[in-house]
Amino acid sequence: MPVLTEKERYLAKLDPQLLLNAYCSGVFPMGMGNGEIGWFSPDPRGIIPLDRFHIPHGLHRTLKKRPFDVRINTAFRDVITACSERKETWIDASIIDSYTRLYDLGFAHSIEAWRDEKLVGGLYGVSVGGAFFGESMFSRVSDASKVALVHLVARLRERRFLLLDTQWTTAHLKTLGAEDISKKEYMLLLGRALRAETRFEGNPYV
Repeated sequence: MPVLTEKERYLAKLDPQLLLNAYCSGVFPMGMGNGEIGWFSPDPRGIIPLDRFHIPHGLHRTLKKRPFDVRINTAFRDVITACSERKETWIDASIIDSYTRLYDLGFAHSIEAWRDEKLVGGLYGVSVGGAFFGESMFSRVSDASKVALVHLVARLRERRFLLLDTQWTTAHLKTLGAEDISKKEYMLLLGRALRAETRFEGNPYV
């Protein structure tokens, strides 16, 4: 029997099917350091209701100027790597590899803000059915990640998604309409979203 390296053992814990099963069960992973993985299903759960997404006045002004070229799925690994570049992060190299595999399978996605052909902000997450599970975002210039989020919400609305999961709420996300719901409410919403006949890419209704 071959001996697995520490990285191979870690990645085995985050097999793509395991990840997808976890999301569909209301659970998500976070790297805890030292090769350990924590699995979370918070109660209450943070979401952004797609029909009540709020764009603050300052962000409206930014959007009118169109300061960024917003792209989808052109630099996924760069986005998740940028999200990991902070003093305290749960996104380690193995998390990056695992979610890049999900991206290769068509389940993970990035929304990217570019300026002068440089990646300056963005976000990434996982989609299954009509549910999008937001994971992390980053900005190298003011409002870059917020603009990416606006474009994400527009896409989810256009494609009739039912759920934008933010895992937890933060003061920043609350300014954009994020709210807490009970785990029971979340699981009901998740069930409806997973049954929705839509998709993030391609023809959404095939």
